[in-house]
Amino acid sequence: MFDKFREECGVFGIFGHAEAARLTYLGLYALQHRGQESAGIVSSDGSQLRAERGMGHVNDIFQEKGLSQLSGSAAVGHVRYSTAGKVSINEAQPFLVKCGFGQIALCHNGNLPDAAESRHRLEMEGAIFSSTSDTEVVLHRIARSRAGNVVDAIVESLKDEEGAFSMLFATPGSVIAVRDPRGFRPLCMGDLDGVTVFASETCAFDLIGATYIRDVEPGEIVIVDSRGLRSFYAFEPKRVTHCVFEHVYFSRPDSMVFGRSVNKSRHRMGKQLARECPAEADIVAPVPDSGVAAAIGYAAESGLKFRFALVRNHYVGRTFIEPHSQIRHFGVKIKLNPVRDLIEGKRVVLIDDSIVRGTTSKKIVKMVRDAGATEVHMRISCPPTIAPCYYGVDTPTKEELIAARYSIEEIRRYLDADSLGYLSIKGMLEAVGDPGDTKYCTACYTGDYPTRIGSHDQTYREREAVAAD
Repeated sequence: MFDKFREECGVFGIFGHAEAARLTYLGLYALQHRGQESAGIVSSDGSQLRAERGMGHVNDIFQEKGLSQLSGSAAVGHVRYSTAGKVSINEAQPFLVKCGFGQIALCHNGNLPDAAESRHRLEMEGAIFSSTSDTEVVLHRIARSRAGNVVDAIVESLKDEEGAFSMLFATPGSVIAVRDPRGFRPLCMGDLDGVTVFASETCAFDLIGATYIRDVEPGEIVIVDSRGLRSFYAFEPKRVTHCVFEHVYFSRPDSMVFGRSVNKSRHRMGKQLARECPAEADIVAPVPDSGVAAAIGYAAESGLKFRFALVRNHYVGRTFIEPHSQIRHFGVKIKLNPVRDLIEGKRVVLIDDSIVRGTTSKKIVKMVRDAGATEVHMRISCPPTIAPCYYGVDTPTKEELIAARYSIEEIRRYLDADSLGYLSIKGMLEAVGDPGDTKYCTACYTGDYPTRIGSHDQTYREREAVAAD
């Protein structure tokens, strides 16, 4: 319905609390924006792991009866969008298996670009898979490891992995957090009355009353068990490349991600956008909800009036019954509606966080014009998106990305906007506190990937070279 990158996944974990499963449920509820296809919780009572998984939203899957069966003082949970693999209950996480190391549960936020190659090799060796998820490949590697314990087996299974992984493992006696050496995806650690908790974003801590302590560092492994908390670094250090899109769009504005306020980053993006791309206009209006913080920043810097001129319907589910008779732009109208008295006769600056295919942006521009705007100026609080992501984001192919095929002026004409402006890469990095371009991945804006993507899916530059030949 909305032409956006889809959030990847979210994870939550806790060790040492009598209400572990219920707190995990609440943590996943706070992380629902990161994945709405499926969700699951695995709990531990110290001797056995139990799982509850389902399709849909968190509050639809977990009822009182199911939660009461997830006994124990430790739990890990997951909300999912499919960045790789099919959409079915078989793909829902956490995955729970039994092997030579006993029961192991795993939930994963990220993507392993070379998993297809590993999967093929394992299948040729007799491995049987129950899902299409790249996460299951890691469990097979662990099960085949000859390491002396499960932690060493986890390290062995991930030590040569080039992809993005923020993972939580559960065994009957521990919760283990692992983050890839580049730190692509977020994973933070908190404290709840002396109990250790983990989450993809700090908004999950706020809901349960936990305090954010720090991030799990890139390349760090944190083990929490009856002996307490300990951590170590088992992977070869690499240049940190946090996903900048977490600050542009994915994360909730009330979260701290990569140790930085998301709201502050977006507000600064809007202010910088106003400096780089000013507009002669009357009002600034966000495309809700992700464009709000940037629009406030743009209005503050430009001196234009900020107005909520588009209203979002927050009660639209994943599916809805379309009318038999044709209604123009129905998909957008069911989600957004203009406030005519704020728009009519005005020159409007529309602030959005990104343009992917451009189809929805075109409809929004028309909607604002139809509501009486005399001019519509589109401003985007990130650079043009020209390349897909292979690090845990569900993105279209390069051929589907409008900015990969057309100039900004051509996109403006397609949108039927009076003007179109994007934030520069330099401006975006300054807004997230990284003016030297030292710690963020910007591959979706440059096509310059920090890792090899895998022989089954060559890097952007390799594909371009092949096409040129």
